[in-house]
Amino acid sequence: MSMARVGIIALSLAFAALASRPPAGEQVIRVTARKFAYTPNEIVVHRGVPVLLELTSLDREHGFKLPALGLSAKIEPGRTTRLRFIPATTGRVPFSCNIFCGSGHDDMNGALVVVE
Repeated sequence: MSMARVGIIALSLAFAALASRPPAGEQVIRVTARKFAYTPNEIVVHRGVPVLLELTSLDREHGFKLPALGLSAKIEPGRTTRLRFIPATTGRVPFSCNIFCGSGHDDMNGALVVVE
């Protein structure tokens, strides 16, 4: 393998490592889904501050949909699903489960509250 090729591979790995690092000041929020509820069901974040949601499920497959920000994800038991975003405006916007999870599915919702 040529030295130029080794250099390109090393540079690519360095950029990949930098890209996987969270942005400085990122707010990390862990959200747990379980049959018919999210914990917490109200998430407070600050406008302009990067947010990382770490979504997990305690019992079965659930979904997470926050239409106002165009976010949607599948949450599988035993895995962590990560969503990153930067809230641009203040206010209260709803989120909900978008994968049918049983008779209480329609009540599985919450709110993202963006403050200054």
